Amino acid sequence: MTAVIVFVIILGLLVLVHEFGHFIVAKKSGMLVEEFGFGFPPRLFSFKKGETRYSVNLIPLGGFVKILGENNKDVENPRSFVNKSFLARFSTLVAGVLMNFVLAWVLFSVGFGIGLPTVVQSGETIPAHGRLRSEAVTILEVSKNSPAEKAGLRAGDNILAADQVVVNGEQSLDQFVEYVKSRAGSEVSMHLRRGDEELYLTLIPRKDPPPEEGAIGIALGNVGKLSYPWYLAPVKGLSATGNVISGTAVAFWNLIVHGEGVSSVGGPVKIASLTGQVSKLGLAYIMQFAAFLSVNLGILNIVPFPALDGGRVLFLIIEKIRRKRNNEAFEQYANAIGFGLLILLILIITARDIKGLF
Repeated sequence: MTAVIVFVIILGLLVLVHEFGHFIVAKKSGMLVEEFGFGFPPRLFSFKKGETRYSVNLIPLGGFVKILGENNKDVENPRSFVNKSFLARFSTLVAGVLMNFVLAWVLFSVGFGIGLPTVVQSGETIPAHGRLRSEAVTILEVSKNSPAEKAGLRAGDNILAADQVVVNGEQSLDQFVEYVKSRAGSEVSMHLRRGDEELYLTLIPRKDPPPEEGAIGIALGNVGKLSYPWYLAPVKGLSATGNVISGTAVAFWNLIVHGEGVSSVGGPVKIASLTGQVSKLGLAYIMQFAAFLSVNLGILNIVPFPALDGGRVLFLIIEKIRRKRNNEAFEQYANAIGFGLLILLILIITARDIKGLF
């Protein structure tokens, strides 16, 4: 139940921040905002304040801001989207993406104030003014269909011991790896910490594991909570946000152009499943996860595909180059087809994610 609540809170926060970006810039630009909606119709309930209706809708997979004239209609109204300057319209369209990046910055900054999970490489020096605490040997990744996955080990688990081999530092990490190899084909008892909970699980290391997976199929690292003084946390948060934005943009480019990482793409079901796992690890992990999701939502929305913010920006740029309004019917059809394809893609990914759960 906790995982569901955390998932709803994170999703709601990401959507509200994104749509608030569109909303506030449109208002400041003098546009008439007809509706601010959370979720997609059918509508559950709504209320009107001033000239804008605020609604909560049944399908909680997004949201929308309905602005007068955004589809090249109502050209006679001076407050129509279509009658505003190129800069005003461009700013309104990209504001949602920028707000997602700002949210990630805030989350990383607060996280660095209280301590964010950080992988510490061998011999790595802690940054100046940084403080590392609660360092532990941690599972970074669990391979599919591996002994670790079948036994219930998860990314984020701290390994405390394997049988009688205590794991509490870099040297014992190497000892743990060698010990697990030596026990191939025999049962090993794993002592783990997951959040505030301690677990005892058993597994059998493989004698001939697949390449680069290891005997039980996990990637390990020394992970600690890295924090900074309050005056440095926003600076480090901004740097982390920039790194995540660039890394995510490259990953999206490789996905679209080269098809790399298709198997790792997930929809609402996978995100909900990951949220359930992260929520058991503590607040710092939840904040870090939400920051990554916020950047991903921003990057996804700026892709120049019809129905996304990036698609609308593309149409706006084409209009600017042509120096005349685009064909209203064409834009409507393109956005409708794009929206339909996105829903279809979500359904396909969701079906795959559900299948993967079983």
